[in-house]
Amino acid sequence: MAIFGDMIRERSGLGPGDAEWLHLLVGDWQMIADLSFADMVLWFPTPEDDGFVAIAHVRPSTSHTMFHADFVGEQIQPELEPLVELAWKSQNIERSQETKIWNADMAMRVEAIPMVRNGVTLAVITTHMDLSSSRMPSRLELTYRQCAFDILKMGTLGLWPDFASPTGSRRGAPRVGDGLLRLDVDGIVQYASPNGVSAFRRLGDGESLEGRSLAELTTRLLKDRRMVDESLPLVVTGRMPWRTEIESRGVSLSLRAIPLRDSTERFGALVLCRDVSELRRREQELVTKDATIREIHHRVKNNLQTVAALLRMQSRRMHSEEGKLGLEQAMRRVATIALVHETLSQGLAQNVDFDELIDRQFRLSAEVASPSQRVRTEREGAFGELPSDFATPLALVINELVTNAVEHGLQDREGTVWLMANRFKTAAGDDGLTVKIADDGVGLPEGTIAEGLGLQIVRTLVTSELGGTIDWSPREGGGTVVEMQMTLISRN
Repeated sequence: MAIFGDMIRERSGLGPGDAEWLHLLVGDWQMIADLSFADMVLWFPTPEDDGFVAIAHVRPSTSHTMFHADFVGEQIQPELEPLVELAWKSQNIERSQETKIWNADMAMRVEAIPMVRNGVTLAVITTHMDLSSSRMPSRLELTYRQCAFDILKMGTLGLWPDFASPTGSRRGAPRVGDGLLRLDVDGIVQYASPNGVSAFRRLGDGESLEGRSLAELTTRLLKDRRMVDESLPLVVTGRMPWRTEIESRGVSLSLRAIPLRDSTERFGALVLCRDVSELRRREQELVTKDATIREIHHRVKNNLQTVAALLRMQSRRMHSEEGKLGLEQAMRRVATIALVHETLSQGLAQNVDFDELIDRQFRLSAEVASPSQRVRTEREGAFGELPSDFATPLALVINELVTNAVEHGLQDREGTVWLMANRFKTAAGDDGLTVKIADDGVGLPEGTIAEGLGLQIVRTLVTSELGGTIDWSPREGGGTVVEMQMTLISRN
């Protein structure tokens, strides 16, 4: 699609909305290729206007392809250029005057269809249909090809593609092979493909669809009409190019309407239908699993908060200052883990917005560690979203290092603690993270750093859980800087 987008951007003669219209065309023309049982190529003028270049190609899923090699970006073949040039100038559908023999084994019929908007030809589509088969086409094939012709004819009038067509998620969108119904102007079914008939039979309709009003039979099949989508009447009558979904007897049917128009009025419609029951059931299972996972995180958070409360109560009963301090530190560590689970319980993804989480924890860690002194906190950079298996150990590490900076670096004095984060790309192309925690305190002690339980926890978590490195160094201007580097590869 890069060639397509580049050519569209470089074309100077396009009017407002023309580029979007061409993008909409290519986004929806698989349907036409399937209906016509033909390859389709979109030709666009070269920047020098001395010919045409292929900017998009679609192959049918209802038939074999005529072109196994991709020629997008190539100049038009000399034998095809006159037909495309004629369609461009006449703004009418042009057919090759004779059967084209492209190789010894294959004959094809070529049609050139100009895509016209606001009276200006924007591009030309060529359809390439295999003529080597000697069998008579079935009614299904004849109907499909007529439908393709009607839609392409609308393209020459600027009526297709329609900006009102659905452009959202295509998950569950009906395709030609899933089922097709052709309606007349009054919404009566003129033709229903075998798959279309099967789809409505699963809804509970056991009669023939042809000759019946699609709106009436759909209404009869619906059990709970209070849940009907308000767009349903316009879709089943073929009046608007919308999508809707109906459900009955545990079966979900996705419907899409394509109104058929000429220059003066609507003369019919196509309705594509697809049984999406299994797809919706799986989506519901995922929603249920997501809700269960969030509930588990919520309960874990509640349990950890209960443990922290019990540790707080126990610390108040301790007579030993050393024992009381140990319980308070354990309480802070449990509360930090609970904060991560609280964040996970509020979203669907298994990633954590670490900036939002750490903003609260960073200030809280400094305040709890310095109840009798004034400590400022400043944060720079962004962590971004981190995998949940990184979030918990990293939050614990930051909590321990901030507490250590306040209790030892800034002991009995005012000061500032900085937290800095920087995302980067490693040589291997992975996401990396550098985290620095600095203070303007007394600095590093002479000799080896005395490692208490907190720093032992930090080293263990950084090297084993985060797979990173950690270094202590003096800060310029006084104080200490702790720097960690890690690669963000999930270990789940």
